[in-house]
Order: sequence, then structure tokens, then C-alpha cells
Amino acid sequence: MLRKSFTLALLIAMFLAWASCNTETKDPMKDLISKFHQVELKTDLSWLSENEREIVKLLLDAANIMDDIFWSQAYGDKEALFAKIENEYAKQFATINYGPWDRLDDNKPFIPGYGPKPLSANFYPHDMTKEEFEQLDDPNKTSLYTLIRRDENGKLQVVPYSVAYKEQHEKAAGIMRQAAELAEDEGLKNYLLSRADALLTDNYQPSDFAWMEMKTSNIDFIVGPIENYEDRLYGYKAAHESFVLVKDPEWSAKLEKFNAMLPELQAGLPVDPVYKSEVPGTDADMNVYYVLYYAGDCNAGSKTIAINLPNDPEIHLAVGSRKLQLKNSMKAKFDQILVPIANMLIDESQRKHITFDAFFENTTFHEVSHGMGVKNTITGKGTAREALREYYSALEEAKADIMGLYLVTKLYEMGEITSGEVMDNYVTFFAGIFRSSRFGAASAHGKANMLNMKFFEDNSAFVYQDNGTYRVNFEEMKASVIAQVEKILTIQGDGDYEAAKKLVDNYGVMTEQLRNDLDRVNATGLPVDIVFKMGKDVLGL
Repeated sequence: MLRKSFTLALLIAMFLAWASCNTETKDPMKDLISKFHQVELKTDLSWLSENEREIVKLLLDAANIMDDIFWSQAYGDKEALFAKIENEYAKQFATINYGPWDRLDDNKPFIPGYGPKPLSANFYPHDMTKEEFEQLDDPNKTSLYTLIRRDENGKLQVVPYSVAYKEQHEKAAGIMRQAAELAEDEGLKNYLLSRADALLTDNYQPSDFAWMEMKTSNIDFIVGPIENYEDRLYGYKAAHESFVLVKDPEWSAKLEKFNAMLPELQAGLPVDPVYKSEVPGTDADMNVYYVLYYAGDCNAGSKTIAINLPNDPEIHLAVGSRKLQLKNSMKAKFDQILVPIANMLIDESQRKHITFDAFFENTTFHEVSHGMGVKNTITGKGTAREALREYYSALEEAKADIMGLYLVTKLYEMGEITSGEVMDNYVTFFAGIFRSSRFGAASAHGKANMLNMKFFEDNSAFVYQDNGTYRVNFEEMKASVIAQVEKILTIQGDGDYEAAKKLVDNYGVMTEQLRNDLDRVNATGLPVDIVFKMGKDVLGL
């Protein structure tokens, strides 16, 4: 009996020691890292010329400089932050988020001692009031390419990017000029030289036009201050980023025919003619790429899977925009995240409609939609971006989401899309809301998801069933799409700041039901997004 008691006591002690050990080693930061599925960014580069492979190597170096600049814009001193962090998983997570705030969880701080993420990021002084900014008498204060800083007397001043980032811009420009010397494609050569000049002068429009003319290059390179999502205070300031891309000629050929249709599609938008009188340029292209590298803004938190640039409304009207679909990133998100979510939340009878082709088309025409609609207000309030200020980005993303689905529907009706059926696009789009809603409601994209989901709910576009799955009502969703396109284009065209504020503030929030369903998905351990293993070693360069 004594031996049995001793054995039992020993077993209990061993169990407690094991449990204690596991409790001690369980690291919540490791759990945060597990929210991301790692994807290697690589593809066959053997078909590129020797010069082209050397160009890729140089562009990777320039991209890294953009990454460093974005760190300073999003947070500040990266090395000072890392010096405060002892936990290696926390350092990895800070690297993914470019700071101590979780971008996929409404920017909540995950490092002790940090408060909320400043709306101003690091574009403006953190102690600046809006009244101070309004009183600053400088026409360049709203420029995409300036910082607001305090002078030695504490007064606000405007600092051009070319001054603030002079050393980094000069280094990047030098690398890009080296790459231009190796370029065999004239379009790529001209763009690299023009973009290098832009970094030194803050005059980006000529290089944007040069990028639009770059039709035949196997390599694409997006670099510099581009998107304004990081500035959540006003939406004025552009953040630095870079993509290094190589073309997929076969898939690109599938999209060629759609560009010429843009004026006809614009004319058919379901809104009063005054809101669609602008004619999108057709001197543009749609192409499919493999991404080799993400840097800066596009690599922060959730990862971009398609690109529509330039953002300049004057270029949109003159020559249009280019739409770049990032096939390898897109496929990874579809396979690893969207399909498992659909298998949980979409009615079993409709899961057959979840297809990669539909996901690809929806993403493609989301980007097409950014170049359509109305760019300049019809009320004399300037551009829609200027008039709607901090609400512009969320509303524009909601427009692109919903208009993209509208355009796909019209192309099916015109017989221009023949693979699959339009129901594939509707169900895949709806399932995609759950995928991207997991990024939270803090970003412009997140608010857009919430906004469209609530609009669908109010218009009976789906049914929530007792078994916890959703069933799409096709006709009701189709009508909702038309109504939402009209509503958003009207607000943008009128430059109605109060209407935009009301729509985003009231609809751009997560409902309790959606939160509960996302909690169910999250409880399975399914990754929220992808993160990359990338660089010269991965590419074999």
C-alpha cells in the first residue's frame, strides 16, 4: 500500500511539474505569430535575361530603403523599439506590424507601456491639435509628400520628403539609375530614371506617366510614397513602400480585352449621369504578376494581393490606371484562408461556388473600380479625396469592393466572362468578407468590409441559419450591389463629408454576430493572413 501511494504521489508530482513547465513556456506572443501563414515568394526566373536578373537584385536593395523609411513614418526609431523588446516572438510580431500595435486587432498595443496607435502615425507631431494644423499658413501642408514638424521655436513647419529623407532617397535613386543602365526594355529604363528624379524633387507625376507607358517589361517595380492609409488623422500623407514583380505572360493575356471596355462600363454605372461623366482613360493595361518582394506600407499587417495605380486623378482621366494582380499571394490567401472559412461559414449547398477564378475576377475588378466612378466633385469642392478627407479611403475601398462585383455581373450579362457562373462571384465575394473582416475595423479596408456587410444585412442579401452558416440570396444581393454603388458614387460626387462620416461611422463597425462568427473561426487556429519569406536567398540570386 505504501509503494502504491508513493507511486501515485510520484506520478502526480511529475504531472504537476509537466503542467508547470508547459504553463511557463506557453508564450502568448508565439500565438500571435501563428496568426500568419508563411509563404515563400519565389518563382522561376530562369527565363529572364542575365541583365534582368541583375536588375531584380538591385531593385531588392532599393526596396529595403523604402522599408526603412516606412518604419520611421509608421513608428519612429525601429532600433530603439527593438532594444526595449527581449522576447524574440514579440520582435517578430513587431516586425510584421512595423511597430508595437497589432494591425489586425484594431491597432491594440501588444508591448507593455504603449498606448493607442497615434492617428497621425509619425507624419505630424503627436501633440499637434487640429486647430494648430488649420492655422498653419502653408499651401504644401496637405501635400502627399511633406511632413509636419516643429521648428526650434515649437511652431509647425512643412518639411518636403526630399529633405526629410534626403540620404535614403539619394541612395535609392542611385541604385535605380544603376538598374536603368542594365535595362533592355526602354519603358523600364525611362521609368527607373524618372522615378529616381522624383525621389529627389517630390515631383512624382512625370514618373507616374512613365510607369503608365511601361507596357512590355518583364519586370515591374513600384517604389516611393504612394498610399495614404497610414495617415488616419487626415489621410493626406503618402507612406513609402515597394513591390518587386515579374510578369506572368499567360495569365496577363487573359485580361487584355477588358481595358477597352472601361468607357462603356463607366457609362453604364447605375447612377445619375452627372456622377459618371468622367471618362476613364484606356491607355492602360491589366497584367498578372508574381510578387518577389514586399516592402514598407504594403507589407504592414494584412498583405496586398492586387494593385491599382497611380492614385493621381489627373492621370486616371488622361490615360487611366494600371491594374496588377499578384497571383502567388492571391492563391496563397485563397487556399490557406478563404476556402477553410467558407467550409465553416457558408451553406454547404453553396460551397461549390467558392472558386479561385471567381476570387481572381473579384479582386481584378476591385482594382478596375478604383479607376472608375467620379474623381472630382460636381459641387466645386475639389477632388473627392480632398472633400471627404479621413473618410475618403474607407468609402473608396467600399466602392471598389461593391463596384467590382457589379462590373463582373455586367460582364457575365455581356457574355465577356464565360467561365463558371456569376453566382460563383457572389458567394466567393461574400465569403471573402469574412476573410478580410478578420483584419479588424481599424483600417480603411476593414471599415469597407463592415460597411458592405451591414448594407447586405439591411437589404436581406443573405440569410443567417440556425446551424451557424450563411446562405446568399442572389437577387437581393444583386439589388443591394446596385443600390450601394449609387449611394457611394453620389456621396463622392457631392463631396458630402457629413454623409460620408455618417455612413462610415454607423456602418463601418463590426456587428456582434459577425464578431461571434469570427471568434469561431479564430478558435480553430486558422491563420488570419500570410507573411513572407523573401529576398535574394529565396530567389536564388
